[in-house]
Amino acid sequence: MRASIIVLKLALLGDSAVGKTSLIEMYKFREDYKSILGVSICVKELEIEDNQILLVIWDIPGQAKYDLSRNMCFQGIIGVLFAYDITRYATFKNVKSKWLEDLNEYGETELSYVLIGNKCDLNDSRIDSNEEGRTHANKIKASDFVGTSGSMVKM
Repeated sequence: MRASIIVLKLALLGDSAVGKTSLIEMYKFREDYKSILGVSICVKELEIEDNQILLVIWDIPGQAKYDLSRNMCFQGIIGVLFAYDITRYATFKNVKSKWLEDLNEYGETELSYVLIGNKCDLNDSRIDSNEEGRTHANKIKASDFVGTSGSMVKM
């Protein structure tokens, strides 16, 4: 019996400098392509129960100059990873006021998403805990919260 190949397109969204690229590098995604729009498309191959899974992550830039072109990247995604910097509360506020609103306006309906609180190792600068991250995730109706930094992941 032949194994199935399943392709899942996800978007990685968040403000500039929240550590989205670091997350891609930490989980050893393979960078396959950089477009002129600033989007990096990264692939992770997994095998689950004899099925080959290709996670295709669209690392979408957070800079304002990409606002107009960013919305076309939402087409065909099945889920979103929202990243924010736990040392800068404004980056979480923008998940709610910018990224989630854009997703609701331009993305597919009924998407699943996870909230990622990044830079958990910066304890001296930290302004929110993993428990507060879970509260934030509940506020935006995310399916889960993950606190992470470098090579350390806390759920």
